This record gives sequence, structure tokens and C-alpha cells, in this order.
Amino acid sequence: MNIVEVNKDNVSAKGFFCYMSKRKTEGYRRKLQWLRERFDDGLRIKMLDLEQGGRGFIEYIPGEFAWRAVNAEGYMFVHCIWVAGRSKGKGYGTLLLQECVQEARESGMKGVAALASEGNWLVHSKFLLNHGFEPADQHPPFSLLVKKFSAHESPSLARDFSEMPARYKKGLTIVRSDQCPYVDASVQAALDAAGELGITASVVELRTSGDVRRLSPSPYGAFGLVYDGKLISYHGLARKELLRILAGGP
Repeated sequence: MNIVEVNKDNVSAKGFFCYMSKRKTEGYRRKLQWLRERFDDGLRIKMLDLEQGGRGFIEYIPGEFAWRAVNAEGYMFVHCIWVAGRSKGKGYGTLLLQECVQEARESGMKGVAALASEGNWLVHSKFLLNHGFEPADQHPPFSLLVKKFSAHESPSLARDFSEMPARYKKGLTIVRSDQCPYVDASVQAALDAAGELGITASVVELRTSGDVRRLSPSPYGAFGLVYDGKLISYHGLARKELLRILAGGP
């Protein structure tokens, strides 16, 4: 399976795997612009060759520019790794991860780090642990994992997140970035649900990686839903589930 590198010169033509069939959506447009502004920070996207039937990608960036609420300077940081459909179970996830590890070594970095979760939108910790990563920090359901190349201080979560959501008080607060193209639809769904229930809603835009570290209500960083000072989700929710939660149902 060939690996295709996406960069600022070919991203318009190649895309970035996610939302490839929805290029006219606002979510796709915002992600595309976000990427164009991140490539100079060292962001990389490697995709399995679509022409060979490959369905998967990895996105990573030097840790000081990571769009997760972490302190990971000197490490390469994996935002996303995803293998889908018929490409699953063929070792392509390992192939993509090796691309990142090799580049980090060649760049003289301390190692590779990634945020994992047993929930949605993030790689599961088991995959990384099976590839030599070790726990560095955690805030359930999130685990920060690292593969060090030599003895260095481990990366860490940006803060203790147990009290962080409380800064967003009355009503529904939607914290968003453009790092994930699925976020746009999730934001609209949350706004629609709040409007249906007569709940005041506001949107906090994370425009820089520094904003992510300072303002995110969870380690995930790219998205968050906070209702009356409590984190209710770090990923998008189906309308029925969101309405139930906002209405105070079981």
C-alpha cells in the first residue's frame, strides 16, 4: 500500500480523507483553511493511497503546536489516526504510525505522543500500547501516551481538568476549533437542540493551539459541550441524546 503525503501544494486536490465526499460543506471548508495555516508549523498528513483502495490517514504535528490541551514540546504529536472500511485488519494503522515515528526520529525529536480515549473521535490506548507507547498522564476517559526515544521528561496534560468546565457557567457553551471537519455539524446540532429547548447557547472559538491549552474544557481540545458548568461531551452527540441530556433526562 502506497502512502500519499498531503501538503499545502496538493491539499486542495488530494483532500485530507475526512469529509472527502462533502467538500462543499462548511466543515470541510474550515478544515481546509485550518490546514493551510498549519503546514508551516510542521503539520503532516499521510493517507493510504485512495487509488489502491486505501482508506485511512494519520495527522501529526510538533508538540508545541498540538491542537490538544497538552504540554508536549519536543515530541511529535499525533492528532488523529484512522483506518476504515476494508482497510481495517491489514496492518495499515501500524504502517501509518511508523511514518510518524520515523519522521520524529529523523527530526531529532524526543519521541512521539498521542491522546487516546476509549470513547469516540480518538485512537484507543490499546493500539498505542501495543506499539511501545507508555502512559504519561491521564484524565479519564483520556490517556496521554508516549513513545520515548531516550530519557526525557514526559509530556503532560495542560492542567487539572476537574474544575475547568466550571468556568463556563449558565447555559450551553460550545467550545470548538476547526481541527476536525465533523465539528461544524456538531456545533449546529447543539445550537439547534438548545434553541428547541429555549436554552441560552454560546460558542467559544479556539483559533490557536494556545487557545486550546488555555480554554478547552477537556484534554481533547477540538470540541466540547459544557452545560451549566459541567462537561457533557467532548464529541458530537445525536440530536435525540443531546435533547435528553439538556432536558435533564436519565
